[in-house]
Amino acid sequence: MKYAMLILKNLMRSKRRTFLTVFSIAVSLFIFSALVSLPTVANQVLADSASSVRIACHNKAGLTYFMPMAYQQRIAATPHVVAVVSESWFGGILHDINDQFPNLAVDPDQVDLMWPDWGISKQGFEDFKRLRTACLVGNGTMKRFHLHIGQQIQLKGTVYPFNVTLNIVGTMNDKAPPNFLLFRRDYLEEAAGRPGVVSNFWVRVDHSENVPLVIASLDEQFANSSAETRSESEAAFIGNFLQGFRTFFQIAEMLGVIVVLTIGLVAANTAAMSIRERRSEIAVMRSIGFRSGTILGLLLSESLVIGLAGGILGCGAAFLVLKAFSVGAPALGPLGSIRMPPGVLVETLIAAALIGLLSAWFPARSAARQNIVDALRLVA
Repeated sequence: MKYAMLILKNLMRSKRRTFLTVFSIAVSLFIFSALVSLPTVANQVLADSASSVRIACHNKAGLTYFMPMAYQQRIAATPHVVAVVSESWFGGILHDINDQFPNLAVDPDQVDLMWPDWGISKQGFEDFKRLRTACLVGNGTMKRFHLHIGQQIQLKGTVYPFNVTLNIVGTMNDKAPPNFLLFRRDYLEEAAGRPGVVSNFWVRVDHSENVPLVIASLDEQFANSSAETRSESEAAFIGNFLQGFRTFFQIAEMLGVIVVLTIGLVAANTAAMSIRERRSEIAVMRSIGFRSGTILGLLLSESLVIGLAGGILGCGAAFLVLKAFSVGAPALGPLGSIRMPPGVLVETLIAAALIGLLSAWFPARSAARQNIVDALRLVA
């Protein structure tokens, strides 16, 4: 700490160079942390759902194909099944085409049994079961459109040729998809005049070890029927959705690494120029008694401060941008809650420290160990 003022004065010697170096590192680490956050969040979503006891049962032909509502009774009678909730996609918009977010109609009777981890209040569950026009809204959608419990909203139909008027009775926490809206399927069927078909069945099993058994049993029941089913665990269901983003995630990770390596080379060149300009000063410091290790530590400390300053600025900017993006990215479904995980923050700061240390290591080591007489003679 006794050399802190000396380090600070050396950093402020060329304010423009220091600022531009910090800014360039900040921009590169902003890009790195933002890109790496995407696959990290996706992996976290899959990890969170790995132990889920929920199963998605949908038409084998695809999610856009319907299944008979009569399947529900047979699913409910399957051993180890404790709850079944049918689901139909609505896909409405709130104000205009830019206000799209996932909204679905579900059976109200067993919503509390199916999603007890979604943070819906007891009163919210009761109101959802009691009121035909009730809806439950994710926190992301609540924040995005500045909604509140008790408010009445209207969703304009896109798939269906009619609108639905809904009353918000509860919200869902971060365990639920942040941008989802759920309303009652009986209300949708009444408005559509097309009862008896659903898009998906959510099935809750008594224990996680029974999930594969129930999956096999469900698909066996409906094999060779007019609407064969494909049942999969919640983790597999989400994983299939994220599969379309895998290539993008890989490209994002590679770009992040390339950006860091590139700025590392730029920082190394800047550090080399700065230290080369100070060779006479370093020689004088050696001649008045500064040890080589002390000088090396001072030079590395200066570069480390620049690297960490850029890392903190880059991380802060990425955190704010991702937070804003998470409110306005409902089309990404489970990825609509993109944020900077703590692990990415640590990785970015480590990358910043390495950029600072490694970029200055070789020129600083060479300058600290140079022959005093030779250095002074070159200056002279």
